Amino acid sequence: MRKFFVLLCFLLLAGAGGTFFLLKKAYVVPGPLRQDTAVLVHHGDHARIINTLQHESVIPQGALYARLTSFFIFLTKKDGQLHAAELLFPAHASIKQTLSVLRHGRPIMHKLTIPEGLSAAQIQALINNASFLSGHITRPEEGSVLPQTYLYLRNTSRDELLKRTQEAMTHAVEKIWEDREADEKIPDKNALITLASLIEKETSVPSERSKVAGVFLNRLHKGMKLQTDPAVIFALTNGLEPLDRPLTHADLQIESPYNTYLHKGLPPGPVCSPGFSSLYAAAHPAKSSDLYFMATGEGGHNFTNDLKEHNKNVENYYRNKRK
Repeated sequence: MRKFFVLLCFLLLAGAGGTFFLLKKAYVVPGPLRQDTAVLVHHGDHARIINTLQHESVIPQGALYARLTSFFIFLTKKDGQLHAAELLFPAHASIKQTLSVLRHGRPIMHKLTIPEGLSAAQIQALINNASFLSGHITRPEEGSVLPQTYLYLRNTSRDELLKRTQEAMTHAVEKIWEDREADEKIPDKNALITLASLIEKETSVPSERSKVAGVFLNRLHKGMKLQTDPAVIFALTNGLEPLDRPLTHADLQIESPYNTYLHKGLPPGPVCSPGFSSLYAAAHPAKSSDLYFMATGEGGHNFTNDLKEHNKNVENYYRNKRK
């Protein structure tokens, strides 16, 4: 390498004009990369970085181009350090563009979306199967993860990502708890998350969430059983997988603190990870006298405070379903 720099200096002295022209052309000529490409640049000396760039066809192959690139790094060192990261190099990037990406390019961010309503077991599987993460996680506490989209760098540990999802939930609950409508039936944050998880599983219609919260709280204040299917399903599956059949009469007799057909009050804990809107609905329930709701079969629910009307809604639902 030292001989190469000596030779360049000699050429510059012997024929400065022609040599300068050739070097400038080599610096800006389009490279061999056929399309925009993400390349993981590891920590190491310049030789290792150049080897990676040549292996990924960002710069041309061969010892001459390796030495030229090293020379250009030296000449432009005032522009900053080369960074180790996963970086996006544009198609046909010149050596000049390549060095600019190495110095100023933003690392590529990958993303993972955790949908609302997943159980802890489902979230565990989702994170463990996500690409570009390292390590594995065990099953988190039920309801401890805030569903949303998370960005992360390649080789981020799964434990670190899980910690971020749980910190996001803690922050969201703290914010909602401070601004809640206080209710003796929701004495603590665990109860809030538990109620929100039932709301999350009962309806996907945003405008209905506060209504569902209102029904559940009305029933709690009247000492009525909640009789909510998602809690029974959780008792049957422990959140390991969705129940691929309708609930039966025998299912409703299973002995479990999550069986809200047998036991009054909220179940002992969440049955999934609720989203922010369900958490907000649990803290700001609709003011009504409704005690029942039944699916319409068209994506929403009918709400009522009259048992006879509710039974008619149930009959209509199953009649339409048979049709």
